[in-house]
Amino acid sequence: MKHVVIAAATVIAASSLALIPTGAQAPAAPQAPAYRAPRTPDGKPNLNGIWQVLSTANWDLLPHSAEEGIPAGQGVVEGDEIPYLPAAIAKKKENLAKRKTADPLSKCFLPGVPRITYVPFPLEIVQTPKYVAIVYEFDHAMRIIYTDGSSHPPPNDFWMGDSRGRWQGDTLVVDVTHFNDETWFDNAGNYHSDALHVVERYTPIGPDAINYEATIEDPKVFSRPWKISMPLYRRLEKGIQLLEYECVDFVYQKLRAGK
Repeated sequence: MKHVVIAAATVIAASSLALIPTGAQAPAAPQAPAYRAPRTPDGKPNLNGIWQVLSTANWDLLPHSAEEGIPAGQGVVEGDEIPYLPAAIAKKKENLAKRKTADPLSKCFLPGVPRITYVPFPLEIVQTPKYVAIVYEFDHAMRIIYTDGSSHPPPNDFWMGDSRGRWQGDTLVVDVTHFNDETWFDNAGNYHSDALHVVERYTPIGPDAINYEATIEDPKVFSRPWKISMPLYRRLEKGIQLLEYECVDFVYQKLRAGK
């Protein structure tokens, strides 16, 4: 009797499979809907809050081993390659060899974009209908991202560039240009020229996380555009606020001490 039951079940299963057209696939599992961020009073995605990147990108954008004072990291560059032009590689190597004193951050210069986002300090996003302000704990840095449809001013050279934004669905897209050539992307000596052009994308992916992307273009230094990405995490501590990091004061104290 047992063999009869098994045989019958096999026939039923085979008959069911025969009803499926050749080449047909099982229905795909339904996908969860994309996260929809809360809205501000003017209907835009609400990015307000204090956020911080938790990565080693400030030390090196590419995968790297730990060194004294430098934590190991898996890298944040798409494809794990920065496409330097052959003539630009020597400058990158020179920067790396002299990074302890040559890194602009060691002199308390502004980090530039995108590095200001992933230095190991928090930042605060404040939105209005016409602009998005980002205030950084590092050295009191601040950016105004105009979202009112205005265009870049005439060319100039700024440490933090000039930022013009627009909303693309739930993503804040920021076009940044008019840089000087004084900042680095990281402590490993990755650098750029005054032709740097950065397009940032801030996309909320959950109530306490924003995906940050930056596409980097500089025809004087790189053979093609390249991209970095990493999450920004909301700081959830009770009473969290930006504090002070007076970088210039620390350098001044070292100079007075003769160090």
